[in-house]
Amino acid sequence: MRKTLIALMFAAALPTVAMAMPEGGPRHDGPHHRGDAPFHQLDLSRDQRQQVGKLMGEQMKQRRDVTERYLAKLPEAEQKAMQAELQANRDKTDSAIRALLQPEQQKKFDELQKERAARKAEWQEFQAWKAEKAGKAQ
Repeated sequence: MRKTLIALMFAAALPTVAMAMPEGGPRHDGPHHRGDAPFHQLDLSRDQRQQVGKLMGEQMKQRRDVTERYLAKLPEAEQKAMQAELQANRDKTDSAIRALLQPEQQKKFDELQKERAARKAEWQEFQAWKAEKAGKAQ
């Protein structure tokens, strides 16, 4: 009787768990998503996962550097056009996301956007200062 009751309770809980799962299946965007996902079947230790994550981060930085180096060779008009197109795509996506949100979520989203813009402005200011300092050192 006890086993049957436990089996019934388990069976009754399954649909609830299935409905709670995000659309498209489980998400794997935890802390080790970038470095761990391709190597999940290797059963890496924590130290190995950290090292793989560090290597993947370095690879991403190198890829970004290569991309920036080649983009810098483009004429200035094409660089500005590319940046404008990328910004338009970001704005379109942000608008679509905002439209999906409830009013209180929209307020929070707007706050997060303002914070992101402030961090971006601060970062650009730092990069300008860094370039100016490097110019003076030479």
